[in-house]
Amino acid sequence: MSKLYILLGGNLGDKQKIFSETLGMLARRVGKITLQSSVYETEPWGFHSEDLFWNQVIEMKSELLPEEILSGTKQIELEMGRTRKTDQFDSRRMDIDILFYGDQIINQGNLIVPHPRIQERKFVLVPLCEIAPDFIHPVIQKSVRKLLDECSDQLMVKKVNISS
Repeated sequence: MSKLYILLGGNLGDKQKIFSETLGMLARRVGKITLQSSVYETEPWGFHSEDLFWNQVIEMKSELLPEEILSGTKQIELEMGRTRKTDQFDSRRMDIDILFYGDQIINQGNLIVPHPRIQERKFVLVPLCEIAPDFIHPVIQKSVRKLLDECSDQLMVKKVNISS
């Protein structure tokens, strides 16, 4: 059983419904959700959009291999209405990124773990730091808290108050 951290993000559609459905699919298909950060409203990173993103990090335990998790998360993205127009950043209903898979370092074509730009993005580091501040990045060898302290990203990241 491996511990992994996954980032959810999206800025189109009924975000509360999409996040809720995505969490349910991940729990049924990937593994047990053991921790969830708050949901954060964030500015788009790397492109312009009027639609703000929601981002959330979850901790999971799974018996699946990283390639199986990637395949499953890509299928969930499709089912949630994700369309990939280009290799560039774009608005989307749901994006699911594997941030960490234990302390493994994986570089296999379409699967790079740890995610290569964690340390550059506050929209990843703020929710990740909420649930795993002392987790050590296996490549950079710094804690998530230290990476957040050193992050130069100035984009807005604000906690969302979600009503039940």
